[in-house]
Amino acid sequence: LGVAIPTIGAAVEARILSSMKEERAAASKVMPGSARRTRRSEARIEDARNALFCGFVCAYAQGMALLRTASEAYGYGINLAEVARIWRAGCIIRASLLDDIRSAFAGAPTLRNLLVAGPIREQWAAREPGWRKTARLMLEAGLPAPATTASLAYFDAYRSERLPANLIQGLRDYFGAHT
Repeated sequence: LGVAIPTIGAAVEARILSSMKEERAAASKVMPGSARRTRRSEARIEDARNALFCGFVCAYAQGMALLRTASEAYGYGINLAEVARIWRAGCIIRASLLDDIRSAFAGAPTLRNLLVAGPIREQWAAREPGWRKTARLMLEAGLPAPATTASLAYFDAYRSERLPANLIQGLRDYFGAHT
């Protein structure tokens, strides 16, 4: 459907990698990498909480965008506010953030992306610096952070007026021998 869902994709790929325990154990013996230890602090714990929250928001934004696009493409008539309400009462998700998501879509049924909804935007705006610090720290420490970095890249791309699409297309043409 042409909907960007990098956080969701990264989470699925992380689960697949996680299942490859024997391969990962063998690789760890021949590919030690340059991981380094970091010190625990209350500030870092708070930054990690902020990163987790922002990643959740991005995952929900991507999921809702996918549902909206599928609903439009196939005529499902999905009410995203109702989806959030149902999920809030569910047996697996139940996140309190779903109340804010429901409100966002109830107040703006044509909302294209959750990231631009006022109450949601206000919640992650203060958390963004901790999100970036956590992603940087994880990468510097050699810790896999696929969903954290994918959600941050999605956030940065979504809020960018200009993206390097021409450069990417040029690289694809060059390496793919297209003219």
